[in-house]
Amino acid sequence: MAPKASAYLTSALDVMEKRSLVKADVNWPKVRRDAVARAGNAQTPAETYGAIRQALKDLGDQHSTFFDPQEADQSLNTPDDDVMLPQGRRIKGTIGYLMLPAVPSDGVAAPYVRSARSTVSTFDEQGTCGWVIDLRSNHGGDMWGPLAAVGAILGDGTVGGAVFADGKKSPWVIENGTPHAYVDQWGPALPLARPMPPVAVLTSRRTASAAEAVTIAFRGRPNSRTFGEPTHGIPTANDSYPLSDGALVVVTVAREADRNGRLYNGPIAPDVTVPEARGGDHVLKAAADWLRSQDGCRGAR
Repeated sequence: MAPKASAYLTSALDVMEKRSLVKADVNWPKVRRDAVARAGNAQTPAETYGAIRQALKDLGDQHSTFFDPQEADQSLNTPDDDVMLPQGRRIKGTIGYLMLPAVPSDGVAAPYVRSARSTVSTFDEQGTCGWVIDLRSNHGGDMWGPLAAVGAILGDGTVGGAVFADGKKSPWVIENGTPHAYVDQWGPALPLARPMPPVAVLTSRRTASAAEAVTIAFRGRPNSRTFGEPTHGIPTANDSYPLSDGALVVVTVAREADRNGRLYNGPIAPDVTVPEARGGDHVLKAAADWLRSQDGCRGAR
């Protein structure tokens, strides 16, 4: 292997060994030997990409990944026009429905946040008594944009957090409807006329990664319930580490916990299991029926 390629591969492996959530359970000498063997006589950093990807898979956390320079650029610099915005509507006039699609990164989430907040404020002014937050099609990406989108509904305070391999915790704190680190960037959300309304969160097997974090943020919240199918099963936090050519080593660094300190591992089961089926949205119907039985919505049409 050429020295430049060897140094590049070593730098990627060093990041994995230092940062990985599962670093204590990994046979690092074997991971390194296998990676060097796969890289073979690589002459350039690009020729080690396959070895790096496989090494990340060998960690076994099911979430770590690798972006080559082009993939990294696309992930971090998605054009605003390519970002799918949240979609909202009112159900029988009294319940607000908000579908939160995936958003690639916090760097492109501002239009997403503005759109969702506008919908929430409009529906709130019209007398909405409860909310459906639909995460069934959200496969992950950024978690902070979706949290800011529904921050006024979710409520302020510590709503969950990341727990690292050494036991250190990084809480998810909402202030004025916005994640703490983004208050200056996105500003406060308008408060609801009816604070802490009942909320039904919809999940499916496509609900993954960042969307699972949003699901967790509603766990333990008063007047909240989840409906649908278990989530995909990777409720862990990733961090990205750039390499010399702009590629990114994306490593799983923490598990996720709800506001009560419960750690999640694998698929998150809903409170009410409703299988997806043809012939109508039975998940949404179950959620709406529950909302209409809650205080403030009872008897509403």
